[in-house]
Amino acid sequence: MENLQSIVDEIHHALLPRLGEGKVADYIPQLAHIDPKKFGIAVTDVDGVVAKAGDCDEPFSIQSISKVFTLTLALGKHGENVWKRVGREPSGSAFNSIVQLEHEEGKPRNPFINAGAIAVSDLILAGHTPREAIGEIVRFVQYLADDDGIAIDPAVAKSEAATGYRNIALANFMRGFGKLDHPVDHVLGVYFHHCALAMTCTQLAHSGLFLAAAGRNPLTGHTVVSRQRARRINALMLTCGHYDGSGDFAYRVGLPGKSGVGGGILAVAPGKASIAVWSPGLNHNGNSLVGSLALEMLAHRTGWSVFGP
Repeated sequence: MENLQSIVDEIHHALLPRLGEGKVADYIPQLAHIDPKKFGIAVTDVDGVVAKAGDCDEPFSIQSISKVFTLTLALGKHGENVWKRVGREPSGSAFNSIVQLEHEEGKPRNPFINAGAIAVSDLILAGHTPREAIGEIVRFVQYLADDDGIAIDPAVAKSEAATGYRNIALANFMRGFGKLDHPVDHVLGVYFHHCALAMTCTQLAHSGLFLAAAGRNPLTGHTVVSRQRARRINALMLTCGHYDGSGDFAYRVGLPGKSGVGGGILAVAPGKASIAVWSPGLNHNGNSLVGSLALEMLAHRTGWSVFGP
């Protein structure tokens, strides 16, 4: 395979004419102001070598990508009991759908749709105040990225709390089914704040490296999760990480990935690398349009795929 930096540079150059395509997530007012022509990519391999291009060191709102980290944290605290509260199946529905939640009596289909991440936030709250739970999440992500500079964007958190009517409805619906242990406003406070984490592509690629390296962060030498748990989180990212576009992402890219409506995607090439892309314009499924194209090109050029060489 040719030099990874050369591949990343070529992908960045090839996609420049397409920057601005897609629609930014303007239903979150603070995200409506983001320049749709931003584009960053960073790849960190399991030896710690970094290849990056574009706006890779500009912080952006990671939004639902944070659900990978909150799930990891909840599994560490509660183990397999997490699955009593949330399922492991693809939703086939929009990320904020309430229809499926009613049919399944308040148990979310998986931890990456909004209802599922709200349930995970409820689990992380156990024994904590909302402020303590939020602090624990931030410290965990800082630990994964080996970077104490990662923080929550308070303006984005405030913007989400002010306009997150569907998430408020989902949480109240789940509480009505007895599926939340804590007050709705406490759970949503944790949820809105972890979705407002701001990270660069470089930081994000570093934070996902433990999933590429069998549960161990090769940059720090720390074991984050067991090899089996890393495999299972990757499996959920592959099947559920792009909502009702997960099948198409698996078909085109062939790697576990988790998207966010801020335009970011974290992808994992097991045994190879962790990849982060950011381009704010979204496709009709709410996933980064140019970011998805970049990952498809990267997978093609490197041959990285969970489905074979």
